[in-house]
Amino acid sequence: MANLLFDESASNSDASQGYAWWFSGDTFEKAAAEERKPIRRSLSYRINSHPGRLTIIYFVVLVCLSTSLLLLPISTQEGQSTSFSTAFFTAVSALSTCGISIVNTTSHWSMFGQAVLIISVQMGGLGVMTFASLIALAVNHHLKAMQRLLTASELGTNKLSEIRGVLTVVLTTTFVIESITFIALFPGLLHVNKGSVGHSLWESLFFAVMAYNNAGFTPDGAGLYVNNWAVGMPIMLSAFCGTLGFPVILNIFRCTRRHQPPKRWNLHTKVTLITTFAIVLVSLIWFLAVEWDNPALFKHADVETRMRRAMVAAVMPRSSGFDLSWVPQVSEATKVFMSFVMFIGGGSTSTAGGIRVTTFAVILLVCKAAFTGHSDVNAFHRRIHTHVIMTAVSITTACFALVLVASMALMLITDASFSHALFDACSSFGLGGYSVGVAQEGSDAALYVLAATMVVGRLGPMTLAYAVSRPKQLDVVRYPTDQIVVG
Repeated sequence: MANLLFDESASNSDASQGYAWWFSGDTFEKAAAEERKPIRRSLSYRINSHPGRLTIIYFVVLVCLSTSLLLLPISTQEGQSTSFSTAFFTAVSALSTCGISIVNTTSHWSMFGQAVLIISVQMGGLGVMTFASLIALAVNHHLKAMQRLLTASELGTNKLSEIRGVLTVVLTTTFVIESITFIALFPGLLHVNKGSVGHSLWESLFFAVMAYNNAGFTPDGAGLYVNNWAVGMPIMLSAFCGTLGFPVILNIFRCTRRHQPPKRWNLHTKVTLITTFAIVLVSLIWFLAVEWDNPALFKHADVETRMRRAMVAAVMPRSSGFDLSWVPQVSEATKVFMSFVMFIGGGSTSTAGGIRVTTFAVILLVCKAAFTGHSDVNAFHRRIHTHVIMTAVSITTACFALVLVASMALMLITDASFSHALFDACSSFGLGGYSVGVAQEGSDAALYVLAATMVVGRLGPMTLAYAVSRPKQLDVVRYPTDQIVVG
């Protein structure tokens, strides 16, 4: 091979850095081969350069910290002890905002332990990266590029320059809604607790945080709000707001501030609200139609009580999980229906879990386009991108497989029926907080299966998939299309 001469012309003066380099053919080939070798990256580089992995690392650290705090003797009531599996499951349930509890919150956990639950739920509700970014803003008054990227993904915004403003709105919205819920709950709880101010204040704080963050932990487990509208209505409204998601709240806030009508809301907000109200309405109709004559549920109940319980059953199972007293009394068909509702979950980037209502809406729109012979998937005079469709289909398929595998694992471990195993699996994945007893049967293996399902429901299957995947690469070769028979 002839010798290659690299001169110092204007075209390569920067590359040569002021030197003339002579390379023989062998030397040049060796240099090219070295460049083709994969560069060994350090562990910290691999973690920091992969947003999904960094999010999981943060979540694991918080789980370890919460578990350690719950294992402390100060976290339990006098005469109580906490096993590792109980502390670990409770920590995951709190940080994922699921709320499934395997011990009585009041009789087992001390006030310190309940405070750990409140803080864990608040961190999980705000989001792992959102909470970390808020701490960074408070300490350093700035965010690194990676933090902005992760927080933007978690909050559902695509403008990195707006992260600081979005974080301010998110924090303010959370504080305002929880404060209003706290104030609204206090009179009703004061009446229920027969004038005990201190106990009522603590329960108001506990319910306010748990309601907005859609965590099913209750300070007594009695489900007082079902029989008391003064307690039930603030909790339901707060939980409903929590399932909408920060992008929806932010968009409505901005449009309201600019005096823009609802028709100016963005596509995500419209799809989220319409799908959410539709699911709540269908759930209400189902519960009234199927369970109206259920003697175990509505024995000696008047129409007002039936409507109140039906409203609770329509709103709460999507993600909140308060009041477990009525769940075992519903029919098997209603348990399967509730499993489906919990599998759908709430809004994207909200405190809810599941595949999210927007994912479910996109799947329905895809079916509509296929049945009507349209090549494009449209909604509100907007065309949905192919990437969004592929993401919705992949999320639904992966999550369905996860719930099915988790259900079968629970059936093998606990000998539970399919409907009960499916219910608890969907409740864990959808962060519903309800349980028909599978989690409380005392099997550590079942607790770990449910905990893993909660993690996927909180972080999302796309985050986990991105964490273990390689960077996206463009296809060098594009093959010709062909036909395959489906259906």
